[in-house]
Amino acid sequence: MKSGQALVAAIDIGGTKIAGALVGAHDGVLHRRTERPTPAKADGEVVLGVVAAVLAELAGGPDWARVALVGLGSAGPVDAVHGTVSPVNIPGWRDFPVVARVRELAGGRPVVLTGDGVAMTAAEHWLGAARGFDNALCMVVSTGVGGGLVLGGSLYPGPSGNAGHIGHISVDLDGDPCPCGGRGCLEGLASGTAIDRHARAAGWRPDPADGQGAAAVAVAARAGDPRALAAFGRAGQALAAGIAATATLVELDVVVIGGGVAQAGELLFGPLRVQLAQYATLSYVRGLRVRPAELATDAGLVGAAAAALRVAGA
Repeated sequence: MKSGQALVAAIDIGGTKIAGALVGAHDGVLHRRTERPTPAKADGEVVLGVVAAVLAELAGGPDWARVALVGLGSAGPVDAVHGTVSPVNIPGWRDFPVVARVRELAGGRPVVLTGDGVAMTAAEHWLGAARGFDNALCMVVSTGVGGGLVLGGSLYPGPSGNAGHIGHISVDLDGDPCPCGGRGCLEGLASGTAIDRHARAAGWRPDPADGQGAAAVAVAARAGDPRALAAFGRAGQALAAGIAATATLVELDVVVIGGGVAQAGELLFGPLRVQLAQYATLSYVRGLRVRPAELATDAGLVGAAAAALRVAGA
């Protein structure tokens, strides 16, 4: 850590876990990292209680004195103007005033709210796989699917903080209803939850020794299970359709994909690249680069800090 550098208290709120860290404002290095499971089906105050516990851990040392700013990255949609969140995968939070509540918990420090996809994008553009690119789509493929945009060299969160939220564009006109109210959303086809559901619908069942969710499907796919391979293939095709549509609309130099599902590597990226060649056919999107994220599970925290520093002009 650079001696005496300012720190940002970063909190990453997702459907599976709520993580926190103190992040160096100059070097992006994480300190005092902690996380707890998200009680996603619980009452909103219970969820806030976990956020409070994470923040209390961050505040429990001498470095807290150098924290002047709190960055929140949350599953969306978010409303950065009003400081509220309504995550699709945390039903207890609907228009929940998370900024005001966290400001109280943080002793009145300024709190900046960012969607998790935008936060990940800020991180990868600052220190990761999108660094040096002026036009990028960065995606989180995990319990849900989120994203964010860099356009013209700058992070573009949009008026409410949700620009680039690719998980809720429709890639299947006759697809299943989505909890967001739409139909055939990318998240419902390509998230870790969707991969697990598709494999189970085909008759696959996990070995308890292999864990659960998409991670267990990945173990089976590496062993050659055709049902598991088909689940990843379907997710890759859906991602390709969504990425091609986005690139056609805004023109991109690179797409960066992170999140837990991206840890499956070529099980996901292989079919994605094959299918992308079928969807991205116009001259200005043909040959679009797709890269794995470089910051792995720390991207949400680094990005929450980076986005907060950007808004604060630090």
